[in-house]
Amino acid sequence: MSFGKVNEQRPWVLELDDARPFFRRAWEAGINFFDTANVYSQGTSEEITSALLKELAPREEYVLATKVNGRMRPGPNGQGLSRGAILSEIDNSLKRLNTDYVDLYQIHRFDPNVPVEETMEALHDLVRWGKVRYIGASSMWAWQFAKMQHAAEINGWTKFISMQNQVSLLYREEEREMLPLCGDQGVAVIPWSPQARGRLTRPWGIETKRSETDTVQKNNLDRDVSRDIVNAVEVVAKDRGVSMAEVALAWLLAKRGITAPIVGATKMPHLDQAIASVDLELSTGEIARLEAPYTPINVTGF
Repeated sequence: MSFGKVNEQRPWVLELDDARPFFRRAWEAGINFFDTANVYSQGTSEEITSALLKELAPREEYVLATKVNGRMRPGPNGQGLSRGAILSEIDNSLKRLNTDYVDLYQIHRFDPNVPVEETMEALHDLVRWGKVRYIGASSMWAWQFAKMQHAAEINGWTKFISMQNQVSLLYREEEREMLPLCGDQGVAVIPWSPQARGRLTRPWGIETKRSETDTVQKNNLDRDVSRDIVNAVEVVAKDRGVSMAEVALAWLLAKRGITAPIVGATKMPHLDQAIASVDLELSTGEIARLEAPYTPINVTGF
């Protein structure tokens, strides 16, 4: 989501030339999984992702993921998870991505207006036809995810192998149901916003271009408890001599059931700190200190 054509809603995204160094740095560091979506900057994120990955490696050497559900054009099949929408949007994404297949095709939230059987059969057909290798899901209620998996299982269709949901020190509601469900079923968890839209990467009160335009952050993450958690991250980071971003990601990587957080970067230190977090091991005492201030919050991100 960090890359695409700049617009009023996302003035902080990076266009092609500015994005190029990030892809190269990531690749050189060993990162080979790249996640985008059709709705990110109205498809231009997919175009940039494709163009830059082709400069780095043959298609079979990287894992490419995208998503379907959000509004892309007028009309009943211009959004959602109906068979018509899915079959149209995979072809549009493949064209923008300039590839014959997507490694991981994810439904971008649950669609309450479409029977789960219709969605799961359409996704299964994409796998059968070779347009998609695996399928994944994103933020929804655990019972909805279980319902979709059950529909696939009883019909012999392809099941989801991943869940991309919101997990961070500022948002831990997924620990109640979704993370245990994924752990039990062997589903990979690839959290989005692992640093709470940057809130966990800097001292409390410092604003950025994104934080000033991100209504989700302002409405759900800016609470007194969040300030206490950010302050705890700052203290641990200073004690360890590392960045706050490294501490926040190291906490997530240490959590049972987490596979690989989805990290966005619009400044090179963002990426370097994310890479460094892999080698940072927090003590049980540090983890307890980071987790202590948390209190339940209303479920968001669906």
